[in-house]
Amino acid sequence: MACTALTKGRGLDCNRISGGIKFVYFAVYDQIDSFAYDSTNPLEIDTIDFGGNAIYRYTMPLGVASLTDTIVGSRENGTSYFTPSLSVILNRLTKEDQNQIKLLAATKIRCFVQLNQTLPNGHDVIVAVGMENGLELNAGTMDSGAAFGDRNGYTLTLDGMEPKPFAMLEDFTTTVFDNSGFTNEASPFIITA
Repeated sequence: MACTALTKGRGLDCNRISGGIKFVYFAVYDQIDSFAYDSTNPLEIDTIDFGGNAIYRYTMPLGVASLTDTIVGSRENGTSYFTPSLSVILNRLTKEDQNQIKLLAATKIRCFVQLNQTLPNGHDVIVAVGMENGLELNAGTMDSGAAFGDRNGYTLTLDGMEPKPFAMLEDFTTTVFDNSGFTNEASPFIITA
């Protein structure tokens, strides 16, 4: 007897989508007061209380950032969990970025990832990552490059372990995070130079 019954099938999607990430928003893990999943869609978040705290927006260069959520299961133990991994690249080495990366490595965070993929209404899809247990900066490099045309900058990998796959945020009205269920976010976003 199955523990959970499927509720839907899936046909071939005729819409074309774009991969990649536009923006990553970092929020300190314990500075989000609460969040809730939609009662009819358990993997959509429709309520967040940001507790009046800042959200830090990082703009991603085209074609360099990615998000992966790996399913990890054990037949022997009857367990499964998910390991989200967010890879970002920041061009140009700076003392300001050095300090922010040091601070990022010292804390647990929750991330909101604005994809290049769009909804039928033209709004970007936004994914919430690390909502239950947070993400941590556990790997990365700071590279000068060798050849004159090489990139110099940072490659960062944030990862975590979650009991369920990452959730999508409920679609916004006009601008990101303007949902009626999202409250007390510091506005405007703190944006890196």
